[in-house]
Amino acid sequence: MFAYFQGRQIIKRAEEVFLSTQVEESSEGVKLNMVYEVGELFELGIQLSYLLILLGLLGTGTFFVIRQVLVRRELDLSAKDLQEQVRSGEGSATELFELGAVMLRRKFYPAAIKYLQQAIQKWDRDEQDLAQVYNALGVSYKRENKLDKAIKQFEKAVELQPGYVTAWNNLGDAYEQQKDLASALRAFEEVLLFDPNNKVARPRRDDLKSRVGMYKGVPVKTTDKR
Repeated sequence: MFAYFQGRQIIKRAEEVFLSTQVEESSEGVKLNMVYEVGELFELGIQLSYLLILLGLLGTGTFFVIRQVLVRRELDLSAKDLQEQVRSGEGSATELFELGAVMLRRKFYPAAIKYLQQAIQKWDRDEQDLAQVYNALGVSYKRENKLDKAIKQFEKAVELQPGYVTAWNNLGDAYEQQKDLASALRAFEEVLLFDPNNKVARPRRDDLKSRVGMYKGVPVKTTDKR
């Protein structure tokens, strides 16, 4: 009888151990499944992030492409209208200037030079405004690598409008391309007389100072502010 009860206790303990083992295995399985699911969600999140970034880049690229197409279309229409007026003989100096500027933006430099020269010959407005035409003509020559002609136009622009910092910057850049560092330095110094915090001229001036060995500044061409 005692052996019978002892056997039942052994069987009962074995069943408890078996059940507890099943529970542990089940718990381990749940944990593994949870880890696997979390890993899947994490990987899915990364994939979605990459997808969103890709879509964002594609969207930005598409926006700029569309914008460039629209700008090009607008320039083409402007050029067409202005050319019709010029060909009819009714184009004013201002319209010739606008047409030259459009050709410059479209990178048709010979055409830009042609119309800007005609605008200068026909100019009947304020001479200070004419400085913008000379500056645009200088840029056109510079894009054609005709630096001597470009410099003459920029010099004429700052002669007409001494405070024209854009023309001074262009003049300094043209001189630097021509390896005339001292003249380039003087041009950028002129910019800083009118605009001490100019973000284009200041670093260029500082770099040129170190290159030509002029640490105490250089004499600048005296001009009267108009």
